[in-house]
Amino acid sequence: MKIKLLSVLASTLFSSCLYAAELPPLHSDTEPDRTDWTELTSKYGPMPAVDSKLKIGGVSKTLTNEYWRSLGEGYKNVAKKNGFTVAYQAAANEDDQLGQLSIAETLLSQGFNGLLVSPQTDANLQPAWETAKSKGIPVVNVNDAVMPTAAWYVGNVQKDNGVRVANWFIKHHPEGGKVAIIEGQPGVYAAGQRTSGFRETITGNGKFTLVASIPANWSRERAYNAAATILQQHPDLIGFYANNDGMALGVVEAVRSVNKSAQVAVFGTDGISDAYASIKRGELTGTVDSFPVLTGEVAMEVMLRLIDGQKISRVVSTPQALITKENADAFSTKDNNKLRELLKQQ
Repeated sequence: MKIKLLSVLASTLFSSCLYAAELPPLHSDTEPDRTDWTELTSKYGPMPAVDSKLKIGGVSKTLTNEYWRSLGEGYKNVAKKNGFTVAYQAAANEDDQLGQLSIAETLLSQGFNGLLVSPQTDANLQPAWETAKSKGIPVVNVNDAVMPTAAWYVGNVQKDNGVRVANWFIKHHPEGGKVAIIEGQPGVYAAGQRTSGFRETITGNGKFTLVASIPANWSRERAYNAAATILQQHPDLIGFYANNDGMALGVVEAVRSVNKSAQVAVFGTDGISDAYASIKRGELTGTVDSFPVLTGEVAMEVMLRLIDGQKISRVVSTPQALITKENADAFSTKDNNKLRELLKQQ
């Protein structure tokens, strides 16, 4: 059925339907009510027709990070294909929590029919969520901080990012060794889960020593400084895992500055283009790509299904893959259909 813009009455009825039940706090990695991105059509049917007057807002962390720009590209791909309006806005930087909240509240006041939000922390957009709830406007939490109250979340399994990197070290360094973590922003669900996945897997092996786990707040400069200190204290270190690619590239610079590139493996998370280029040059060892353009497309599809009245799982899981020099070329494809098929085979 063709999507129709919500009248005041319809909004009230939709609100009571969407938010009728009190949900337990969301833990996106372990939430049992989940659907894989590949199953949306088989479980819920074909995409609904879309009213061209529809307006969807996207609220991101920042546009200074390529990952978030790419996520917005995914939103816009779906909007362009279906002929409706999308506004994608972000805070000035990843520490501007109030600025991000102001953006979300402004979009809600401008008659947008749904919001796709990527909060800076698990709590900073809670007031906007409350406003949306009162107006019957669906809000989808899209990577990577997780609002405990979120009714819907689209993103990858954050803990698995760290697990994949730890398993690489276990496979390639069966003798073990010293490793370190450069964390993201304290208190952010994704950073905590990525760190926990790596820590639990690597220490559980019994042959590795985790010598440091230091927050760098997603900053490349802070990551460089933290890594430089760790390398000075542990000259026999064999590897780093950073919670995002920007920080990982800062770590690469620190490793190169002490001529230890052959000794120290460095992994990041996100799969930004600079990370791919560094991997192909033999600098960054690898990254866990979570394919933000595709994630944005999936999140927008979920939003359109929700507005159409479909009952969607609380979590829709999106793909990820460990990228190293061996497979970087294959996953660098700009052909969206080819990438989707490649990921379905994972």
